[in-house]
Amino acid sequence: MIVELGHYALVLAFALSLIQSVLPMVGAVREDSRLMAIAPPVSVALFVLVALSFAALTAAYLSSDFSVVNVWENSHSAKPLIYKISGVWGNHEGSVLLWVLILVFFGALVGFFGTNIPASLRAATLAVQSWVTAGFILFILATSNPFNRIAEAPLEGNGLNPILQDIGLAIHPPLLYVGYVGFSITFSFAVAALILGRLDAAWARWVRPWTLLAWVFLTAGIAMGSYWAYYELGWGGWWFWDPVENASFMPWLAGTALLHSAIVMEKRDALKVWTVLLAIFTFSLSLLGTFLVRSGVLTSVHAFATDPERGVFILVLLCLFIGGSLTLYAWRAPMLKQGGLFAPISREGALVLNNLFLTAATVAVFVGTLYPLALDVITGEKISVGAPFFNLTFGPLMIPLLIAVPFGPVLAWKRGDLLAASQRLYAAFGIAILACLFTLWLWGFERVMAPLGVGLAVWVMTGAMVEILTRVKLFEVGLSRGFARLKGLPGSAWGTSIAHFGVGVTVLGIVTASAFQEERILTMKPGDNVELSGYELTFDGVVPRKGPNYREDVGHFTVRTGGTIVEKMEPSKRLYTARQMPTTEAAIMTSWFSQLYLSLGEGRDNGAVDVRVYFKPLVTLIWIGCMIMAFGGLVSIADRRLRVGAPKPARRATPSPQAAE
Repeated sequence: MIVELGHYALVLAFALSLIQSVLPMVGAVREDSRLMAIAPPVSVALFVLVALSFAALTAAYLSSDFSVVNVWENSHSAKPLIYKISGVWGNHEGSVLLWVLILVFFGALVGFFGTNIPASLRAATLAVQSWVTAGFILFILATSNPFNRIAEAPLEGNGLNPILQDIGLAIHPPLLYVGYVGFSITFSFAVAALILGRLDAAWARWVRPWTLLAWVFLTAGIAMGSYWAYYELGWGGWWFWDPVENASFMPWLAGTALLHSAIVMEKRDALKVWTVLLAIFTFSLSLLGTFLVRSGVLTSVHAFATDPERGVFILVLLCLFIGGSLTLYAWRAPMLKQGGLFAPISREGALVLNNLFLTAATVAVFVGTLYPLALDVITGEKISVGAPFFNLTFGPLMIPLLIAVPFGPVLAWKRGDLLAASQRLYAAFGIAILACLFTLWLWGFERVMAPLGVGLAVWVMTGAMVEILTRVKLFEVGLSRGFARLKGLPGSAWGTSIAHFGVGVTVLGIVTASAFQEERILTMKPGDNVELSGYELTFDGVVPRKGPNYREDVGHFTVRTGGTIVEKMEPSKRLYTARQMPTTEAAIMTSWFSQLYLSLGEGRDNGAVDVRVYFKPLVTLIWIGCMIMAFGGLVSIADRRLRVGAPKPARRATPSPQAAE
């Protein structure tokens, strides 16, 4: 009964989304307040209905109701509770339902909290959001219904894909989807503004917090997915340029460009046409990522669907939403008024440069991801584009961008002084040079480019700190007054510096982990030793062990430094009994920001086993930096100026008779 209730709630949500997609838009165009008033309560009702549907599917998983096809295919009664819950979105049907739940959640947020947004713009935005909602609910009902029943319920289920039975996969998809789908609001704002012809600095102020929120979650989601692949798949790498990884990275790059472009539009009423185009492209790339994962065109640990019918349906949705929005843009964009002018050397100019490099990087990743697919469709030839292509195209674009990052915040608006900005950054430049020299002294001259990368990372980090000190003039006004000014800085200023600092931390982790990593691959017998980067590992043997829904062979290793035992590491090879699928569970020892990484390979005779050992210096800074970036975004969102939206013009007070006299 609960399952049927969830299905019915989804059907009713589809009907409501059709109503909201038409009537509020008509009201916004005609300035009919009664029709516009429909949008906010319906957006909340939509969220309640989809949440009820999602709760019904979750209840089926928790109760192991194997009469539901989706539960039977992706769950097992012996599966731990946390993985029964994560199993709800660990499959195609459930993940699309989560996608829609987040979609209507953002709509409900705008409907409930967007009271400062003009009624016509809010109604039109929620109507556009409902166009997307209706399309994806129809997709679920027509091709991906998670509530289908089995006539004779099996006694047991097949279990969840073993590599998805991990705490990282309980966190990664919801974070990633909030980021993906969060950009739908910026898309809806852009399309609504084009329809109504309302595009100004106030529009950018309304859009920025929603863009920031989506960007924060997408940053955290990508970082969580990277760390999950790093420790779960046993390859020892943190990024593989997998097409589905790229599918989430492209909207992140475009969303970062959108954030910076919206700042220029808000401050100077400039870059209107470009900002709206970025808003459309960012969500379009999110839809493209959905297509790649759900259509079956890719084979990946991330890809769920293999049904061509689903792929065609999503492709039609892509053509409708992307093609329709770009057609509207081509029609309305020439009618938009140009904004304020600014000199090339200015803060606006630095942000435009930022946009150029980020957009070029997005195009490079886009081409490298889709070219093999297009070639396969056109000629039937199968090729793979891997790390060498992306390193040669993406990497060189990032170097000048990172060099320019500290300059932007210290330049003045409208017209800046590059020499004065350089003088403010002398200290940052000096510290970066010292970091280069220290790296050369520590690791030698074998990898000449690595010290330059370290120096670039330190340049970005120290530049972010100089940005804050420049704002408060700490060394000019004295410490006591300077600290008072620090407390009075707006959240957006702190958020920008924190996020830029996080970029530098991530770059530092990438450079050191990539350039100075040490690796040993060998076959070890019990009692054998291997030395790596000052650590001595002794293989003590393999012991079988039984888990709740798997069997595993656990390798026991003793780690010593200078003869002293510092850690016992236990990598393992697991076999999940329900699906008879093996997985590799790596063992990781963290020392400060560096890690010793150990994974087991195939077993040999006489108790021997293949072993892969890595030492990865400062590798954790990659994900710590991402979290710092996300935290910077949250600090910016906390800025009251963004939370209250665009200021309303104050009413002119009517003078009293006494004042008039």
